[in-house]
Order: sequence, then C-alpha cells, then structure tokens
Amino acid sequence: MKVGNKLIVITGASGSGKTTVSNYLHDNYGVLRVITHTTRPPRQGEQNKIDYYFETQASFAKNHYIESVNYAGNQYGSSREALQRAWRKRRVVSLVLDTKGAEAYVKVMPKQLIVLYVAITDAKILRARLEKRGDTPAAIEQRLQSEEAKRDLAVPAGLKGCAHVILNDSWDEAKQQVDQVLKEELIRK
Repeated sequence: MKVGNKLIVITGASGSGKTTVSNYLHDNYGVLRVITHTTRPPRQGEQNKIDYYFETQASFAKNHYIESVNYAGNQYGSSREALQRAWRKRRVVSLVLDTKGAEAYVKVMPKQLIVLYVAITDAKILRARLEKRGDTPAAIEQRLQSEEAKRDLAVPAGLKGCAHVILNDSWDEAKQQVDQVLKEELIRK
C-alpha cells in the first residue's frame, strides 16, 4: 500500500531522548524534521530555515499554527505552512513537541499521525541526560520542577490509545522499538 503524507510526532519529557529519536529517523529513514517558528533571537551557530524560522512578532502572527506557546517572553509554534513545505519534500516527516502540542495535532489530523511518546523509567536518567547537555544545576532543577516537565512524565489522556510508547532507558532497545513502530505503521496492508 502506498503511504500518504504522514507526520511522526515525537513527544515526552525533557531529557527523554526526543531529539535523539528525531535524528535517528532522519539518519536512518530520511525523515525530514518540520522546522518550527520562534521569535527568540538565534543562538550562536543557529541558522534561519534550518534550526527554526526566526520571526519577528509581526511575521510570526502571519502563519497558521496548529500549536503555539509563549515561553520566556518568546513565541514558539508549528505552522501548517511549515508542515506543507516539509511534505512537498518528503511524504513522511517528523516534529518534536511537548505533550500539549502533540494533543493539538491529534485533534487536527489524527489519521496522518504516528505519535511516539518517549519514556524513561527512572527520573535519575532524565537528570543525568540534562546534566550531560551542560545545563546548570539550577536550570535543571527549574526544568524538572516545572508544570510542563511534570505533565510530560506520563502519557496524557489525549494521547492514550494513539501514542506508541518508546521506552528509552537503553538507546539500543529504543531503536528497535522505533523500527518496529515504523514497520507496523508505514507498511500496513
């Protein structure tokens, strides 16, 4: 059966391995990442249209967002325009979102989604991964104690029944789970 346009939404707690899964999908399956928008200034080394669409407040407001948030005074969002641009290049694309953003996509386009909820069984693993990123202890503690982080530690009601849980305590085992989900989801008869 020919696969129509699909969006793989990768969600889960901060430090669970969402970006690692996204990179794996790109490197091993050629899955393009949908580029999201932000009004924050680029960090050193970040490039417009590669890392984000860097927007002004005015240009950000012109897009049609499936989900968007204001975080630390900056707007972030994923737009229909960016999704269509990605689908023109590849039929299967991915997007890393928090669970609230993933739930928004489930409401808008449930038949085109493959939702991967990346989970960790031990909070110490999350903390160690955040430390490995180089975040300060205060920033790590703030992130782990945030409402969003606590919310994202479990599959929310809006994703139950549609999310594939990828247990990422071991990356080798997580890769096998991702491979199995893609095999099941993309090669259905």
